[in-house]
Amino acid sequence: MNPVALITGASRGIGRGIAESLAQKGFEIVAIARDIQNLQVLKDEVEKNFHVRCHIYSLDIGDLEAQEIWWRENSEKIPQINLLVNNAGIAPEKRLDLLETTPQSYDKVMETNLRGPFFFTQKIVKSMLANQGSPETILHKRRLIFITSISANTASINRGEYCISKAGLSMVAKLYAVRLAEFDIPVFEIRPGIIATDMTAGVKEKYDDLIFNKNLLLQRRWGTPEDIGKCVVAIAEGAFDYATGAIFEINGGFSVSRL
Repeated sequence: MNPVALITGASRGIGRGIAESLAQKGFEIVAIARDIQNLQVLKDEVEKNFHVRCHIYSLDIGDLEAQEIWWRENSEKIPQINLLVNNAGIAPEKRLDLLETTPQSYDKVMETNLRGPFFFTQKIVKSMLANQGSPETILHKRRLIFITSISANTASINRGEYCISKAGLSMVAKLYAVRLAEFDIPVFEIRPGIIATDMTAGVKEKYDDLIFNKNLLLQRRWGTPEDIGKCVVAIAEGAFDYATGAIFEINGGFSVSRL
């Protein structure tokens, strides 16, 4: 019986890299995202290359009504979850100065990056606790991972709503670490740095200059989804079970203070 990992935002970028990394290690995958076509491509590749099952579901995590309907229709169908990876997230459609941020942009980012993951985690955790002691949970330990960002503690005044959402999600990770400690369910936060995905494609020229010419990072390269996937795998395989609440900074040395 393979352990089961549920990954949100799994159709592309970091989420896809995480799903592929876990599948390579024998995890059965439950992949959730809005883009069902990219999810189908992921499913085909995972099942062909890694010989594990991959269940795919189209869902907008930020839509709480849709989330509730999805859970009601599928909670009894999906396998019991051993690992939840909260990865779904969006950037503002347009980067605007803090003084120009619109309520519409703020709300949209918060719905997907913070509000949605908070209540989705609530559903998964309640299910985990309801099934505590089942053969699946005895055989494979349960864990939670929240994918946040260097923006959780680094201010960018041209996308304030994104920074606030990731700072909030960082606190959600801490709260769940405290809440689930009595059940021996460790909770972790991963803060990716500048990762080469479609989300950063629009600012590639800017970050190329900062990385390769301005010494923004100690390691002069872009991060990759595979870099994040490796960290998730290490957590999923139990390497850090005595470190609940830990924050993993996967950022090429961005967070090192220098003179």
